[in-house]
Amino acid sequence: MRAVNTAMESVQVTKNISDILTFAFNHTSEHSCIVVYDLNSELSKIITEGYQKALPNAQFVDFDQTSPDTILESFRQLKPLDLVVLIQSTNFRLESFRIRMELFKRGLKVIEHPHLSRMNSSEVQYYIQSLAYDSAYYRGLGYSLKTKIDQSLNCLIDTGGEILTYGSKLEPAKLNVGDYSQMQNVGGQFPIGEVFTEAVDFDSVNGRARIFCFGDSTYNVNAPDIPITLVIERSLVVNVENSTPAFDQVMQSIIADEGQVFVRELGFGLNRAFSRAQKVSDVGTFERMCGVHLSLGRKHDSYVKPGFKRGAGKNHIDVFLATEFVRINDEVIFQSGKWTV
Repeated sequence: MRAVNTAMESVQVTKNISDILTFAFNHTSEHSCIVVYDLNSELSKIITEGYQKALPNAQFVDFDQTSPDTILESFRQLKPLDLVVLIQSTNFRLESFRIRMELFKRGLKVIEHPHLSRMNSSEVQYYIQSLAYDSAYYRGLGYSLKTKIDQSLNCLIDTGGEILTYGSKLEPAKLNVGDYSQMQNVGGQFPIGEVFTEAVDFDSVNGRARIFCFGDSTYNVNAPDIPITLVIERSLVVNVENSTPAFDQVMQSIIADEGQVFVRELGFGLNRAFSRAQKVSDVGTFERMCGVHLSLGRKHDSYVKPGFKRGAGKNHIDVFLATEFVRINDEVIFQSGKWTV
């Protein structure tokens, strides 16, 4: 059965990658492409093969068999709007070279697939599905949600009878939907599918929220047997009910670094490949889950607030809500696991 699945996965991943290249990146044979990869995980092998089929004329570089200087020199040969793809079982390190940021500075397009070794065999299909690029869905829903968020006066999230309220406007939404036409940089981490914001007034965020999983100290998705309830007052977590040792460790680490636990990001995930029932282990990937997540900790550099210097916060820990429905300005925008706008 696995051989059949592998053949089907090969076809699906190649199609999904081809759609990303065509519809999100507008990549053509007029521009060069370098794919840097490793073969240290099941997913890295599958994703690399998909790019080999989708980009037969690209230059493929095995990270483990190539010196850092050689890789950096290959990047220097590229011209603006050329493409770099990074397929990483963990996260490539090239001394102090911050790969994606430096490539963006050179005007290059970048696709990153990091931490692939965190996904086990049972999660491979979810990851492949998550790469499907439905332009009409992502862009249509993404911009519709942005309109609702940008016009918001309030927001309410029901997580199974526990209510979290945002009594102020929300910050102008930022999108990760594969539309780079209005952005300085083209690309980022894949899979995609997210619209995010935060409260304009932190004092307005109050209530209770049940979470069904969270990013733990190893950056893996941790799903307790019983949902954990956060008690939030003025954007601070003041109590935790039904906690676990792993979540206690997260809270203690944030408190040790920052003195208190702030709730900042309000993230609306759009990726239909991920859900409460269909999880992957890497929290940075699962962040795109179709539903709602919050971040714990002061770090959220997308928005500058008084008393929150850019880069000053150390923690940004994603927690995923057991969301029943979301309401903005008295309009239900999420219910029964789906966005309704």
